[in-house]
Amino acid sequence: MSGGAKSEIDLYIIAKVKQLRLDYKYSQAVLAIKLGVSDAFIGQIENPKHYSKYSIVQLNKLAKIFNCSPKDFLPEKPFSED
Repeated sequence: MSGGAKSEIDLYIIAKVKQLRLDYKYSQAVLAIKLGVSDAFIGQIENPKHYSKYSIVQLNKLAKIFNCSPKDFLPEKPFSED
């Protein structure tokens, strides 16, 4: 099932999470277990053509998993969405 394209900020957040996942040498399946979701869900999130993205609650859980702040997933300055 494919939805609309993800926004620039969605892609930024997803890339930050993916980089941490790779830095920690976690597979999508391992991160999924730690986050309490399916590994297919992580794959959908990391696929830029799929509509799935992380929720604020999931970003908070990811911050606990990666021992960082939830704000570490956000850019320092806002994106221009126009």
